[in-house]
Amino acid sequence: MKVLENRNFKFLSASTVDVKKYTFGSRDWIPVRQGFLWKIERGAVRTLTWNQQGTPVTLGLWGAGDVVGAPLTRVEPYKIESLTPVELNLVPFQPWEELFFSLISYVQQSEELIRIIRSDRVPMRLHQFLIWLAEKFGTPVEIGRRIDLRLTHQDIAEFIGTSRVTVTRLIKLFEREGVIVRARRHLILLDTIM
Repeated sequence: MKVLENRNFKFLSASTVDVKKYTFGSRDWIPVRQGFLWKIERGAVRTLTWNQQGTPVTLGLWGAGDVVGAPLTRVEPYKIESLTPVELNLVPFQPWEELFFSLISYVQQSEELIRIIRSDRVPMRLHQFLIWLAEKFGTPVEIGRRIDLRLTHQDIAEFIGTSRVTVTRLIKLFEREGVIVRARRHLILLDTIM
């Protein structure tokens, strides 16, 4: 048995499993295949469904090292959309002992996101979501943490369950209050709140 090197699931590599590499552009729909998982090598994707009114509901945001796919969910419909150009490995889902650790991470991340979207107040929801984005998809900079994943205000609104207009208004408010700054189409979460 191989030793797990870290939480980035290096055990799901071409040397341990029969995988096929794929690339997709930004905003592409990634096929959902029964019996297979997508291991993200580079880039970011979101998993989503729709409610009864046809409104998109984001289930999660996933980056390098994460796995997504039909075997991990009971939600129907279940879609995967690339948010950036992505490189993915298509991995056959088998009951490996090692895969257990990636599934635990998947559940833990889902729980974090559920905690965020269940906040009663929208400003708190957005604030917690920005902190989560900065931790998962951010890079340390001198004044805080730059969020490298570029999401539209509509993407954020769908994720936290509010309107695009509300997200835009709150981001402007957070800027005035010194919670965030904008720098070249990126948001930077200032150190004072991290």
